[in-house]
Amino acid sequence: MNILISGGSGFLGSAFSDELIKRYRTQDKDLHITWLTRDSSQTHPDAISMMTYDELASSDKSFDVILNLAGAGIADSRWSDARKEQLLASRIKPTESLLAFIKRTSIKPKLMVSGSAIGWYGAQGDKPLTESSGFETDFAHQLCHEWEQLALKATEHGVPVAIVRTGVVIHPDGGMLGKLLTPFKMGVGGQLGDGKQIMSWISREDWVGAVIFIIEKHLANYADTQTTDDHSLETINDTPVLVYNLTAPNPVTNHTFTKTLGAWLHRPTFFTLLNFLLKLIFGEMSTLLIDGQKVVPQALQDAGYDFKQPTLKQALEEQKS
Repeated sequence: MNILISGGSGFLGSAFSDELIKRYRTQDKDLHITWLTRDSSQTHPDAISMMTYDELASSDKSFDVILNLAGAGIADSRWSDARKEQLLASRIKPTESLLAFIKRTSIKPKLMVSGSAIGWYGAQGDKPLTESSGFETDFAHQLCHEWEQLALKATEHGVPVAIVRTGVVIHPDGGMLGKLLTPFKMGVGGQLGDGKQIMSWISREDWVGAVIFIIEKHLANYADTQTTDDHSLETINDTPVLVYNLTAPNPVTNHTFTKTLGAWLHRPTFFTLLNFLLKLIFGEMSTLLIDGQKVVPQALQDAGYDFKQPTLKQALEEQKS
């Protein structure tokens, strides 16, 4: 497999690359991974090649798969107007570069996997949400929707697309858990608001495993270009588009998450950060903390993916550094 990854050095892209290299070496399969970068001097593992966006613009290389993960972290800072523009641009510009490459190259990729998030569904409380569910309009939905719609343009060139809507990824190296470890270890961690909001999470190990599963399943069935799946989207030329919720099958309330994390760390969780304080501190971005989403990985389960860490307790106790 020859795969091109935007955002390859990030929290998810680096873990994906490491696991894919390990699996393919064990199975004695050919693998070549290239990370797209804006900095040609960026440090990277020896087994991975680097390509700048400028080099991509004139490259005649071909790739079996493109994995599009580039994008600034949605929860990294308060949502000012300037920050919203940055969040969108950090996703749109790399995707546009990939689409220009796809249009120009004579040998098209067999699949483009493009990142998104469960924020696409908007805040819908404890209503179960599958890939065929509708949405509520808010900034998170608008951001995800614009990114997804742009990625779907790959189908205009006959390239199938898999949209992966990612939940809260659990791993101590980064993401939400990485930010929470210090206050929880200090004994000042606690629930957010009333704690009833649903948190749809996935372990990083299962996120990586699910994306590899999606890629290998598609490549194995590449000759079959028809999609009659309930989780597929219609395209004008019948090029396949599938949507996957990358969440564990057992979402939890914020209260349960707090108690489970505290128990794992052997720390008390007496504190509560009230809604009005969250809104004061985070502004509009507080919706990510206050408003829950109960997102179900229906497409993954229907496809036969076997979750390695289906419960939060397992995800915490079995984390790999």
